[in-house]
Amino acid sequence: MSDEKNSSVHSVDSKSEKQIAAEQPGGATESQFDLLSYHEHNAGRLVVDPEEAKIEFGEAVAKKLKLSPDGTKVLWPQPTDDPEDPMNWSDSTKNFQLLIITLAAIIPDFDSGTGIADIFALATQFNTTTGEINDLTSNWSIFLLGWGGIFAVMLMRRYGRLPVLWWSQVFALGWMIGCTFAPTLKVFTAMRCLNGFFATCPQVTGLYVVTDLFPFHLQARKLNIWTMGFIISPFLSPFVFGFIVARINWRWTYGIASIYGLIVVVLITFFMKETMYDRKLPNPKPIPRPRSRVLARVQTLLGVTGARMAKYRAGWTEVILACLNLVWRPHLLGILWFEAMVFGFSIGINTTNAVFLGSPPPVGFGFSQFGIAGAYGTPIVAVLIGEILGRYFNDWVMNFCIRRNNGVFIAEFRLWTCYIAMPLYLCGFLTLGGAVQNHLSVGALVMGWGIAEVAVMINTTAVYAYCNDCFPRHQGEISALINLARTLGGFSVAFFQVPWATKNGALQTFGVEAAVVLALFFLIVPVLQVKGQYLRDRFSS
Repeated sequence: MSDEKNSSVHSVDSKSEKQIAAEQPGGATESQFDLLSYHEHNAGRLVVDPEEAKIEFGEAVAKKLKLSPDGTKVLWPQPTDDPEDPMNWSDSTKNFQLLIITLAAIIPDFDSGTGIADIFALATQFNTTTGEINDLTSNWSIFLLGWGGIFAVMLMRRYGRLPVLWWSQVFALGWMIGCTFAPTLKVFTAMRCLNGFFATCPQVTGLYVVTDLFPFHLQARKLNIWTMGFIISPFLSPFVFGFIVARINWRWTYGIASIYGLIVVVLITFFMKETMYDRKLPNPKPIPRPRSRVLARVQTLLGVTGARMAKYRAGWTEVILACLNLVWRPHLLGILWFEAMVFGFSIGINTTNAVFLGSPPPVGFGFSQFGIAGAYGTPIVAVLIGEILGRYFNDWVMNFCIRRNNGVFIAEFRLWTCYIAMPLYLCGFLTLGGAVQNHLSVGALVMGWGIAEVAVMINTTAVYAYCNDCFPRHQGEISALINLARTLGGFSVAFFQVPWATKNGALQTFGVEAAVVLALFFLIVPVLQVKGQYLRDRFSS
């Protein structure tokens, strides 16, 4: 943890450092470029090694560069001398902020997954079928998870991270309480969909928080923790609540989920800090603060401070069009399409496995409610394994590639991790499909499901890190677009997965899904690795 303190990393200028240095005898001078925003002008290329920085920037600039505590890495962006700069916060403060945003990121899919545990009880309660419960509630609430993030980012660009996060979770908690006491299916559906739209904010705020606090060489590791939160969350609620709903009324599951949401709201209220730091302004804190710390906290939390700061930040036209301005860029559109299928089919597994496990043969295994709940422990363990593997493998890839590339990191290096994920993805889906179709042992089902989720965890972190490196000025929009892609890729799967598997067998269903993902991998990832620099130079902003 010692190299986390006072550190941050970003990229370089569209005009290469060597060109700048060559134009000046003795190298570039600090006046030629702003070190605080230098990373934004040549997205995807980072000079990390201090010795290489001397060659590319020149001695005059290299002497002014701040390094990591061990002196092995250049810090981008360069931390200011302001102790309130989030880059200068202590390691414990930074990691506590990461913990809170990770706990918050669990809420959206945790709330959505509660309906999976209750699917048979809900069908009985509202006198309908499990298919209609999935179609009306699970699928559409997942769909709205993606769109809610787009709107959250627009507000965060103007008003800051903290007030938007706080208000969104307060509203999400209210809708979850509405689910708990919903008298009819229509009311229940409306409450679930509204909850999905508002609750999703932490799933886009996390990338902001990680890049606000941590440097390049720590970002993949920290992103791995945050992504673990929302990847593991849809399995936690079916696992925990499956045992509860077998004993007591399903409304208790939504009540307990509401209590968890309340705990997160309390943590945000009293401990979450505003990580947005307007380092490009001559005075990053142009608004006078109240003398009272309590009043200052209340104003920041409710958005009063953010509303006053909005005039110094991006205008409404820019923030509204930002996602549209990014999504068409080839290197982003391609990787979004790929991730949409990788993550989307795993969402489909989560929403339909309850049906496969609970339905009587020949469609399913005929598990009891306890058996279904126990089975959902499989992906939880798998995601934890994926987090550990991804943490060390991403760090190893980064350090290895930097050494091989003379101290310079290129964004496309992140994509090597996908080569580890894809064989696991194929193996997992085929094993799971065979286990469901042929009613193999529980061990086969556990292995297939688990291996697939390890692959999803590893691949998703690599995609987030790659897109963040390519667009360092647009972390919020990148996070929102990835969130939208994965939900659009997954919400519709439950509509066709069970009928398809019932008609033609689960092996064909999961096998075709895996084949689609592998085809996209071969069509997109190698092309990005070969043409990535050209695409970044021409299309990154």
